Amino acid sequence: MPEYDVVVIGAGPGGYVCAIKAAQLGKKVAIVEKEYMGGVCLNVGCIPSKALLKNAEVAHTLRERGKEFGFSVEGLKLDYPAAVKRSRRVANRLVKGVGFLLKKNKIETHLGTARFTGPHTLQVTVEDGQTTEVTAKDIVIATGASPSTIPGVEIDGERVLTYREAILQEHLPKSVVIVGAGAIGLEFATIWRSYGVHVTLVEMLPRILPLEDEEVSAELAKAIKKRGIEVLAATKVEAVEQLKTKVKVAVSGEGGTKTLNAEQVLIAAGFKPNSGDIGLDAAGVAVDEQAFITIDERMATSAEGIWAIGDVTGKLMLAHVASAMGIVCAENIAGAETVTLDYAMMPRATYSQPQVASFGLTEEQAKKRGADVKVARFPFQANGKALGLGDYTGWVKLIVDDRYGEILGAHMVGPEVTELLPELTLAQMMELTPAEIARNVHAHPTLSEALMEAAHAAQGEPIHI
Repeated sequence: MPEYDVVVIGAGPGGYVCAIKAAQLGKKVAIVEKEYMGGVCLNVGCIPSKALLKNAEVAHTLRERGKEFGFSVEGLKLDYPAAVKRSRRVANRLVKGVGFLLKKNKIETHLGTARFTGPHTLQVTVEDGQTTEVTAKDIVIATGASPSTIPGVEIDGERVLTYREAILQEHLPKSVVIVGAGAIGLEFATIWRSYGVHVTLVEMLPRILPLEDEEVSAELAKAIKKRGIEVLAATKVEAVEQLKTKVKVAVSGEGGTKTLNAEQVLIAAGFKPNSGDIGLDAAGVAVDEQAFITIDERMATSAEGIWAIGDVTGKLMLAHVASAMGIVCAENIAGAETVTLDYAMMPRATYSQPQVASFGLTEEQAKKRGADVKVARFPFQANGKALGLGDYTGWVKLIVDDRYGEILGAHMVGPEVTELLPELTLAQMMELTPAEIARNVHAHPTLSEALMEAAHAAQGEPIHI
């Protein structure tokens, strides 16, 4: 029976990072993975989707923006299967990189399904049914989450899809209904619409990106409608009927009920934790009412020596948050110096067109907490780099405590705004104020100047607006 200091269940962005950090801290480490080295993110999630989004950006430029940029294309043919194949090459390259890093850090890999048989023992079952047992003083659960489904709706992978089937299929539907206007729904809407697919977004809550700042949702909705994406907010899916050549989606909203017809339906309505069938009862690990594993600020569960990180905890279901949790978890296991994560201040990103990026409190949340809120904005229409790119929808919005100058949050919609987040999150973490951001000289012309200009506005001294 192999014995380790630390065993990590799941080799996604949380699990493999945790394993590497624990090994760097002197622990004998193993990792167990049943499906994808690198997890959903590297294989069928955030990495291949970004490759497809780049292809989609090029396709949109060729199809829709030739007149603006001064070119014309006769007989344009877009090869979507080639785009998917490119996305697979990108993903596979990073997956191989994960394998290399695990080997480099002398982490033993067990390919199979892990199940607790006791507080410090796991049974690992491989494809042919053979089993082996491994033990460890500390075990980290990093099993992630799976797509939620709508009751009564069958995912067949052909007419009704989740992101897994959608990101791998090499053909384009002529029309699609996307159920759920969060990050995944919006990114697939961007990809498919760029290739000319008729897209309808259905969101049960009153607005798209319902967890973002309300003004961000409104600005993005306006932008994607201009691109020809139909948006039905405050609309509930009542039924999905699968026919031979199409799908009928019955929806109800403020305007009553109607039926949408499409070639495919993408269900992007949230996630459920992969906490079942891994033997948590045998380990004495507690879960909440939604089956997310309960943890403290150290990533420790209710059972001594068992830890949990990433989506399976339900804290903030983002790959980079899982990685940060993995590092903190490994440091706590090793008794090393560490930090306490502030999930509210973690960066959030949606790679639609235009992009959305944010962290911290929304304007509404800040006001509800009683802060003396000051809001500062700067539009990309006044940014030279954005104008040069021909991509100037949106703005930067800072939420500041006017009394102390503390940055409470930031909300951005516009070109490449996901790349602008680190300056603001670092400033918040280091307790810098807009005054320091405004004084920091930004290269010209860059999109990052919009941050500086918004900071000037927060000081009551706007320069270019």
